[in-house]
Amino acid sequence: MKKLIYALAGAFLASFGVSAQGIKTPSPSTTQTIKQEFALSSIELTYSRPNIKGRTIFGDLVPFGKVWRTGANAATKLTFGEDVKVGGIQVKAGTYVLYTIPNKDEWEIVLNKGLENWGVDGYKTEQDVARFKVKPIALPFTVETFTMQFENVQPAATDLHILWDKTLVSFPVTADIDGKIMSQIDKALNVDSKPYFRQLLIILKQEKI
Repeated sequence: MKKLIYALAGAFLASFGVSAQGIKTPSPSTTQTIKQEFALSSIELTYSRPNIKGRTIFGDLVPFGKVWRTGANAATKLTFGEDVKVGGIQVKAGTYVLYTIPNKDEWEIVLNKGLENWGVDGYKTEQDVARFKVKPIALPFTVETFTMQFENVQPAATDLHILWDKTLVSFPVTADIDGKIMSQIDKALNVDSKPYFRQLLIILKQEKI
């Protein structure tokens, strides 16, 4: 019954176009935004989540060897609050588009500056800021809804997981925080209030976590 309602609503919108503005229906690929505290700032991820719906995903719906938006609808975006390394490659703080090139035995991960791109439309290789390869992992279960998440979160390292169907792809994000913390301590030592003992206690407590 629900499928019939959605189908009729879609047909109605298509028939009446602009005159049907104001009628809202559920998105077939919902958008999710995740903000993960990381290092001395955070990482924010925004992407759309299609479902399998009985389709063959990798090698069919998502062709091998072609640039993929890594989700649905608008291009997937990653925002880093500070300079990081992604897959071992230095990346400046800022917002980037995350593209992937899936293959059966190897995926290529791409960070790109094309923030105005819709999916892969407008993609230009000269706007790439990082490109590296990872090995996909076969899962013993099926993930129906396309999912991205941060795992193995440590003070200066985390992994971004991409899961769909029976495939998992993971790549690391790291940050150099030791120098930044020492710089903060040095600055604290040069002010009259000298709160560095409290700073050191906080750091020592964090190291035990």
